[in-house]
Amino acid sequence: MPSMPGMPGMMAAGEGLAAELEGYRLNSTATSLPAGQAASYPFTITGPDGRPITDFAVVQTKTLHFYAIRSDLTGYQHLHPTMAADGTWTADLAALDPGSWRLYASFTPNTGPLKGSEFVLSRSVTVPGEAASAPLPAAAESTTVDGYTVAVQSGPTTGMTHRLTVTISKDGQPVSDLQPYLDSYAHLSAFHEGNQALAHLHPQNVVDGDHGGPTLTFNAVLGDPGNWRVFLQFQTAGQLHTAVLTLHIA
Repeated sequence: MPSMPGMPGMMAAGEGLAAELEGYRLNSTATSLPAGQAASYPFTITGPDGRPITDFAVVQTKTLHFYAIRSDLTGYQHLHPTMAADGTWTADLAALDPGSWRLYASFTPNTGPLKGSEFVLSRSVTVPGEAASAPLPAAAESTTVDGYTVAVQSGPTTGMTHRLTVTISKDGQPVSDLQPYLDSYAHLSAFHEGNQALAHLHPQNVVDGDHGGPTLTFNAVLGDPGNWRVFLQFQTAGQLHTAVLTLHIA
């Protein structure tokens, strides 16, 4: 799989559909989490030698990005867990609705045979209770969040790569005061409706203080056609906003 946009020089490995890849493994003894209350998810990342990794590269200001999504692509959470000295991570999740959840860890080893390569691994957990799945909303070109209108246009470039153009406005006026979030003007996570493959990326726009927008450009590696549920996070005046819409890739 080609390099993830926003992370030059790194080879991305996996779409989050496996717990192990190239000898690197996401381990956890937790197979279920309680419903309706905050919960902690402990895990380790082990390398090809079977030992927990404790040295990770900083990518977009963090050593590990952690995502949670329910099987119907609701309940999105994007966290940055803490790691103990022995390599045990703890992700503090907000309350989860009943159902099947996939938990993803995105990381880049700073040592070992694949130093500098990004990995996206995942495991599933069950949250007990009656699960009422929501149908995926229809594909749309725009959505609103906290008074902001976010429009997304998609066009193919080469191979599996798609050029995504995001335009942000408020009250009909273009927004040009986006603040840096994770060293860029936005963070985009997309989950495939069929298999829950994860794509995550940042815009190619150069960061210049609190002057981002109104247009952001992404090169998205979306290998599977069909519907993707997109979560776009951006920040203004110290507040983080999360815009959500369905994007259809032919």
